[in-house]
Amino acid sequence: MRYKNAAKMIEWLCEAFGFSVRARYGEGDVVHHAELVFGASMIMLGSARDDDYGKMVGEPGTGGGKSIYVAVDDADTAYARAKKAGATIIQELTDRDYGSREFICRDPEGSVWSFGTYWPKAGDKG
Repeated sequence: MRYKNAAKMIEWLCEAFGFSVRARYGEGDVVHHAELVFGASMIMLGSARDDDYGKMVGEPGTGGGKSIYVAVDDADTAYARAKKAGATIIQELTDRDYGSREFICRDPEGSVWSFGTYWPKAGDKG
């Protein structure tokens, strides 16, 4: 992921969604590469740049069909934390017919995040 203000977004993602910083490389407000962990999962992000990768993924906040799904044990707690930190709730908590409880929100730079209890395991057949 790329963010216009990656340094600020790292702090916000940790506060709002419960990520922890595993690694961060760069100087000052410029983040060349950062790794944020959530349980056994990880996302990687950095500052928006006009390079080949930046051209492939596009400008921050212009999603164009991209979103991130994070599996959580407790969607209600995740929802309360995200809302308290100022996430824009796009879809309120919903119970899905396939058993997931989930919500969808937008971070301060416009990226769309879904949090839910649906967590298929690799190798499991439905």
